[in-house]
Amino acid sequence: MRDFHLPGRSAVYSSNGMCATSHPLAAQVAIETLKSGGNAVDAAIAGAVLLGICEPQMTGIGGDCFVLLSPKDSDAIVALNGSGRSPKGLNAADLRAQGHKTIPPSSAHAVTVPGAVDAFCRLSQDWGQLDLARVLAPATHYAKVGVPVAPRVALDWQADGDALQDVARAKYLTNGQFPKAGQMFRAPGQAKVLEKIAKEGRDGFYQGEVAEDMVQSLNAVGGTHTLDDFANTECNYTDPISGTYGDLELVEHPPNGQGATAILLANILSQFDLSDMNPLGSQRAHIEAEAAKLAYDAQYRFIADQTERLDHMLSLDTAQKLSALIDRTKAMPSATSIAESVHKDTVYITVVDRDRMAVSLIYSIFKSFGSGLASEKFGILFQNRGAGFTLEEGHPNEAGGSKRPMHTIIPGMLKKNGRVMMPFGVMGGPYQPNGHARFLSNIVDFGMTPQSAIDAPRSFAHMNMLQVERGYSDQVRQELADLGHMVQVPDQPIGGAQAILIHEDGTLEGASDPRKDGCALGY
Repeated sequence: MRDFHLPGRSAVYSSNGMCATSHPLAAQVAIETLKSGGNAVDAAIAGAVLLGICEPQMTGIGGDCFVLLSPKDSDAIVALNGSGRSPKGLNAADLRAQGHKTIPPSSAHAVTVPGAVDAFCRLSQDWGQLDLARVLAPATHYAKVGVPVAPRVALDWQADGDALQDVARAKYLTNGQFPKAGQMFRAPGQAKVLEKIAKEGRDGFYQGEVAEDMVQSLNAVGGTHTLDDFANTECNYTDPISGTYGDLELVEHPPNGQGATAILLANILSQFDLSDMNPLGSQRAHIEAEAAKLAYDAQYRFIADQTERLDHMLSLDTAQKLSALIDRTKAMPSATSIAESVHKDTVYITVVDRDRMAVSLIYSIFKSFGSGLASEKFGILFQNRGAGFTLEEGHPNEAGGSKRPMHTIIPGMLKKNGRVMMPFGVMGGPYQPNGHARFLSNIVDFGMTPQSAIDAPRSFAHMNMLQVERGYSDQVRQELADLGHMVQVPDQPIGGAQAILIHEDGTLEGASDPRKDGCALGY
C-alpha cells in the first residue's frame, strides 16, 4: 500500500467493467459505452477514436493500431494487426539516388497508408455488440463541439507543434498559436469523416471523397500514393508470441511490431537476480540498460514485415549468450560490435467488460504530430510510419512498395497459470519494449502493484545516452555515469502506461500513468 502522506495515485477497483487510458474523456466514454450495452471491443473503439481528438499529437485516424483481445469466457488471445503498408510506388533505390540515407520523417515518402480505421471496422464487425455508428458517435460529437486541451497535451503541442506543416498548421493551431491548457480544440473535418465511416464502414474512409482527399494531398507534396493503395488496405489476424518471466507469461504481437524485442529483453533480464538489487538503484538500471542495448540491436537487425529470425530472437539460448556479454562494472560502447558473434508519441487504451472480455489496444501516428502533413479538405493528419523503414540495400526492413515497416507500438497482455491476468500497454515510441520488460520486472521481481509499477521512475538507454528520469536520486545518476553511461535527464517523462489487473475473484484493479492526463475508471 502506498504512503498516503506522499503525493501519488490510488489504484481504481470495480466489479463490472473498467477502462484505463491516457485521457479522462476517453475513459469516460468507454465506461458509458459499456453501461449502454456495449462490450470491451465497442468501448475500446469508442475511447480510442476519441483519443485522436483529445490527443491529436499522439494519434488519429491517419494512423495505425495493434490489438490483443481475449474473448469472454476464454483465456485465448487474438491478435489483430492494423498497421498499413507503404504505397506501391515507394522505391528505396530512387530515394538513395536522391541522396537520402534515411527516409525523411516529415516527407510524403514516410507516410504509410493508415490501417487503424480498417482494423476498427473489422473489430466492430467480428467482436462488437453495438452498431458502429453508435460507437463512433461520442468522438464525432467531440470533434464537432471541441474538447478542452489537457495539460500534458498542451505541453506536447508546445514542444512539438513546429512539426506541423502548411495545411496541418491551419488545422491544428488556434489562431496561428499552439493551444494552451483549457482552450478548445475542434476538428470539424474529422467529424465529417467519422460520419461517413459510421454510414459506409471502411469504404467511407478508403474510397470516395475521403480517400481522394488523402491521395491528392499526398501527391501534391511528392507522394506516390494511389487510390488503389488505400482501397486495398486490409488488417489481418495473427498468432501472438509469448515468453515467460518468473511465473508470468508475456504475450505480444509478432513482427512487424517490436513485441519480440520485449520478450528477448525480458529473457536477458531473467539471467540476472534482479530481485536482490535495489529497484531504484544504479545496478538494476545498469543491467537493464545493457540488456536493452543488446535486445534493440537484435531488433534493428531482424524485425521487418517478414521476419525470418523470429525463433532466434525468442530463444532462451540467444538470451543467455547475450547476457554473458554484459559487464556489471562498465557500460558497453557498442552493442552492434559486441553482439556480432551472437547474431549471425502514441496512445493506449485497455478495457475489460463485465463478461471479462479484455482488450489491449495501441494506436499511433508515430512521431509527435506524425509527418506534420494533413489532408487539404478533411484535415486528416498523416502518420510517418514509413520512417521505420531502412534504406540499407538488402536489409529485411528495406523500404519498398506495399510493405509494412518495422513498428514501435505494441499492446501487451500477461497470463498466469494459463489465465489472462492483465492487459497492459506502455507508450513511448522505441521505449515500449523496455517499458514492457520493466513493468513486468517491477511486478515479478519487486512485488509492486500495477499502479506502483507504473509510477516508479524509469531509465532508458537510447541513442548513445542513458535517459534517467528525475525520480532517481542524484547519487544513482552519478553511479551510472561512473559506470561509463552518458547520463541525461530527459526534458519530458519517459512514456506512459495503463493496466487492468483481473483478480482471480473477478475484481478489476485499474492503474494509470501520472505522466499522462488520463485515469482508470470503473463501474
